[in-house]
Amino acid sequence: MATRVGLWGPVVVYMAAIFWLSSLSFPPRPPVLSDKAGHLLLYAGLGAVIVRALAGGLPARIGWGPGLMAVAITAVYGVTDELHQLYVHNRSAEIGDVYADALGGATGTLLCALWGIIARSRLPNEL
Repeated sequence: MATRVGLWGPVVVYMAAIFWLSSLSFPPRPPVLSDKAGHLLLYAGLGAVIVRALAGGLPARIGWGPGLMAVAITAVYGVTDELHQLYVHNRSAEIGDVYADALGGATGTLLCALWGIIARSRLPNEL
């Protein structure tokens, strides 16, 4: 079993990276990526590291409880991120970004759940 630091450390680092990016007046973004797609991808990663922490590591079977909790934590962090941006020069808060953040969290969580299902299906049948 992984340690709490090993499980939750990546969550804290990931959240700190998002906070830092949100502190920039002009955050870097690949030119082919729209603002909403950027939010979705960034928060899919956050959802994945949160569900990993809640599940005790990956691949794992992700139940409804940890899955919904991961999405909720990701969405709430998205709200706080938008509020933070209200105080950053040249930035604003947008409800569409919160929706993209929540969808990203759900996407990352769902991908981890699918990984757990696929990994379990590949285990040899025990007699």
